[in-house]
Amino acid sequence: MGSQKGIEELASKMGYSSSQVRRRFRHYFGLSPGAYRDRLRLEKAARLLIHTSSNINQIAGVCGYRNHSAFSRAFQRHYEQSPRRFRQAVRVSLKRRLNATEDFHYDIREQPSQKAVLTRLYRPDRLRDDLRDWLRHTPGAEALPARLDKAPPVAIFHDRPLEGALPRLDLGVQLSGGDANLALPPAFRTLHLPAQRHACVRLQDIGQLDAAVLYMACRGVSGEGEPISGDAPLLLQAGHGLELRIPLL
Repeated sequence: MGSQKGIEELASKMGYSSSQVRRRFRHYFGLSPGAYRDRLRLEKAARLLIHTSSNINQIAGVCGYRNHSAFSRAFQRHYEQSPRRFRQAVRVSLKRRLNATEDFHYDIREQPSQKAVLTRLYRPDRLRDDLRDWLRHTPGAEALPARLDKAPPVAIFHDRPLEGALPRLDLGVQLSGGDANLALPPAFRTLHLPAQRHACVRLQDIGQLDAAVLYMACRGVSGEGEPISGDAPLLLQAGHGLELRIPLL
């Protein structure tokens, strides 16, 4: 019922019928809105199983499942193994990879609550070292308010370190306190970034991104480093360089 109501509300806002929304959604993503929602839930559950010590009942509830059994059945269908076996197998693999990963220096910092203006990109092109330049070539960015031209650009990855079935990335800029009320183009939205501890890693170039996230994930499950939360990592333009921020538990 909740999913049906959500589709009808979305269709009303967009000026389409609910059947048109479903057809267009399936055309672009290759699956129904309900199947897409379930896939995102299971991918979130997989990250929580790997990186946190939460028990399976807790993870099922956080990811929108009413009970352990329903969650386990859905997880088994998607990943072809039980949540418990999945957790054990991936953690063992990460521990084994630790000694083979490139080392990165990181600082742990408590980042304050912030807001960002972002657009969602699916199956994005390869990121460039200059996030601002990449944002300029993103459809709809030319219509952003002019005063955001100098705002720090940020990218949020939703398929690191565990790759998702539908890679997606949020790209945009961080807001200052005076940019709370903005007229945004339709492709952009304002997102609240909660206060959170992060492992902050300076990168020489974008090519180090995946290696740095993998390094932190391996250290987290091995007990030799800070456990990561499984939330999406952020990449920020820091002066002439890049800073990767990985949320921690």
